Amino acid sequence: MTTLASPTPYDRDSTKLLNFSVPAEQTRIAQELKALGKIKVPSRSSYFGIVDLAGFKKDRFYIYQARWRPELPTAHILPHWNWPERVGQVTPVHVYTSGDEAELFLNGRSLGRKKREQYQYRLRWDDVKYEPGVSKVVAYKNGRRWAKDLVRTSSEASGLKMNADRARIKSDGSDLAFITVTVTDQNGMLVPRAKNRIRFELTGPGEIIAVDNGDPTNLESFQSKERNAFNGMCLVIVRSRLNEVGPIRLTAQSPGLKSTEISVTTASRGK
Repeated sequence: MTTLASPTPYDRDSTKLLNFSVPAEQTRIAQELKALGKIKVPSRSSYFGIVDLAGFKKDRFYIYQARWRPELPTAHILPHWNWPERVGQVTPVHVYTSGDEAELFLNGRSLGRKKREQYQYRLRWDDVKYEPGVSKVVAYKNGRRWAKDLVRTSSEASGLKMNADRARIKSDGSDLAFITVTVTDQNGMLVPRAKNRIRFELTGPGEIIAVDNGDPTNLESFQSKERNAFNGMCLVIVRSRLNEVGPIRLTAQSPGLKSTEISVTTASRGK
């Protein structure tokens, strides 16, 4: 009988640190691994896939999009550009694009233009030295500008932002609104390494039925009314109440951050 390997962490190898990229977490988990010979707390799900359990797109989502939808202008640059501990250190930059070549810029300086070869799924600049600011890529197709993307160093977390997938849901007791919550700096930019604890309150003809952040190592109940941000984000799912109409107001609060509110309207079925 052949045994198929399962994806991390379900391959029976409890010594991997693949999901821990922040230095402080790496240190803590490494100490746990040294003391116990394994990582004590199991993950709730695989680290694999192109979207997480909150439905947020991972970087790898864009490598498939660029390959499977060549007609769609795509340029996706990674990693994010918040690495204060890496100033002056080599920090490779990768780009997924449906274009055929691309040029990378760091704080306005060109770091070279690269052409994508057949069966090459990413472009790589492996000798980039990190400095805070803006890392930007411009992609070309058939010699013309095709798509662009950039990542920018954010400042400290100062507020929260919410965005609903739609502003109106049906009052049938089952319709849902998916609300993305983002930790932002003073300029409204995502703070990509933020892990702030966020608490949610709802008023009006609806209810919070689930909260998540996409972190496969987070074992909190989906029915909790609070969550730590993961990569600066989390998700709240709101459901309407049967035959009740009006505005549902969701408030997000976190110590030290400016709170925010969003409204979703429930309407009679058929309207």
